[in-house]
Amino acid sequence: MTTALITGSTAGIGAAFARRLAADGHDLVLVARDTKRLQEQATELHDRHGIEAEVLTADLAEDDGISSVEKRLDDHRRPVDLLVNNAGFGNKGRFLEVSMADELRMLKVHCEAVLRLTAAATAPMRDRGRGGVVNVASIAAFVPRGTYGASKAWVVQFTQGAARDLAGTGVRLMALCPGFVRTEFHQRAGMGTENIPGWMWLDADKLVSSALADLARGRTLSVPDPRYKALMGAVKLAPRGLLGGISSRAGRKYGPK
Repeated sequence: MTTALITGSTAGIGAAFARRLAADGHDLVLVARDTKRLQEQATELHDRHGIEAEVLTADLAEDDGISSVEKRLDDHRRPVDLLVNNAGFGNKGRFLEVSMADELRMLKVHCEAVLRLTAAATAPMRDRGRGGVVNVASIAAFVPRGTYGASKAWVVQFTQGAARDLAGTGVRLMALCPGFVRTEFHQRAGMGTENIPGWMWLDADKLVSSALADLARGRTLSVPDPRYKALMGAVKLAPRGLLGGISSRAGRKYGPK
């Protein structure tokens, strides 16, 4: 039986990955900051699907939190076959309205943690000749929209570059770039969503199904849902400020969770 490690597993896209992978028979390592929610999630998934669900409490905005997940990924006695780097957050406000501490915290979670955990996971995967990594980015990666968009653009470029470097090793890497997903993400960040058209909202479970299908096909970039594929095609032709204007009406968040 294979094992998947999911960061930010207790809500949103991370929880959808956990549900789907547990239903498919994968054991899980669930990573988040809230121990109580992790334990409740692990118990529910174990009871419903009969899989083993390990709990790892870690704050990926802290070195100790990243190190604890690195250590688990490097445990050769309990190999991780799939890593889903999903943990992330948004800041409400424009550049210079958000504190520098919060900006740096975002880069820590979205960039440094993704870099370090991807490296920790793929080294033993390469040695075994198999494995996969899904780094959750956002369509914000393709929109000029502050630190959030810039950090997600880094995730896309890093993931595709690493995938190229590891081609032929049996290790697959993919950047997942969803649009607006109905989760608690925006509420946590204090962002309004009333101006976002209904057609732009995606279902997290359907999104995960599409992402896993793209990973199985060997794609290094996944933009789930035909609506967003078409929208991203239009972005290449439209002024770059168009989607930036839409995202500004929902704070600094344009994308997943």
